[in-house]
Amino acid sequence: MTNVKFQMSNELPNSKEYSVARRPEIKTLEKIAREIRIEILKMLTCAGSGHTGGSLSMVEILVGLYFYKFRCDPEKPLCNTRDIFVLSKGHGCPALYAVLAHMNFFKKEELCTLRKAGTRLQGHPQKGLPGIEVSSGSLGQGLSLANGFALAARMDKEQKKVYCLMGDGELDEGQIWEAALTGAHYKLDNICAIIDYNKFQIDGRTEEVKGLEPLAEKWRAFGWEVIEIDGHSIKEVMDAYDKAEIIKLRPTIILAHTVKGKGVSIFENQNKYHGVAPSKEELGKALKELDL
Repeated sequence: MTNVKFQMSNELPNSKEYSVARRPEIKTLEKIAREIRIEILKMLTCAGSGHTGGSLSMVEILVGLYFYKFRCDPEKPLCNTRDIFVLSKGHGCPALYAVLAHMNFFKKEELCTLRKAGTRLQGHPQKGLPGIEVSSGSLGQGLSLANGFALAARMDKEQKKVYCLMGDGELDEGQIWEAALTGAHYKLDNICAIIDYNKFQIDGRTEEVKGLEPLAEKWRAFGWEVIEIDGHSIKEVMDAYDKAEIIKLRPTIILAHTVKGKGVSIFENQNKYHGVAPSKEELGKALKELDL
């Protein structure tokens, strides 16, 4: 496990220059991303079930957030000055669990209990596990929850940022667009939403199930600042979070173009791994590929 020291700040960085000055090395974060992928695949294989493709596609999004921008303290997970993260696409929780364990919110050994009876690491996030703010996974609800956190922070005069990660398939849910209207109406510039735009959902390619394009223009029409990036480029991910931090009077959405199953060739763009865990043989092949 890469040794990274985490520090909580009571001050929100208010400029891109400040943020860039404290950036970790891109190579360090890329190494962490490989380690996170290894942990994801190991825990899914051990569980014998879970979502491989959608967990692997969101790794850089989470690594760029938690290891760079996100204000949190693993020793005080409920600290009032913390930022808030909502995983709307709850089936991707193996990636979040691996990141939280890497940051010492709980012991890494607990990852092997994924989806076991009585575990804190259920197939969708549940409150009670340090670092998990809300139970989620019923698709379409995360952005509404993020709006609530953002409004509460404004009322309490707390300078915290609320991040919400959604899947592209869940944009079929009407509640997402109701929440998009709400965020823009209240000018919630303390929200940064991210779409893991891996172009697949459970029934196939998103464009074949229910076309989303022109997606950026739709969000702009709803009053959001839109940032489009390669969701596997650590630099572009960090740049996007920097920009989102200084946008005022409107919420921000990052369209992160990703590859389902990213990082392992046998899983990439293979929708059959949407809800299927790797076999032991597939895990062996994957670990050889990731052990660069």
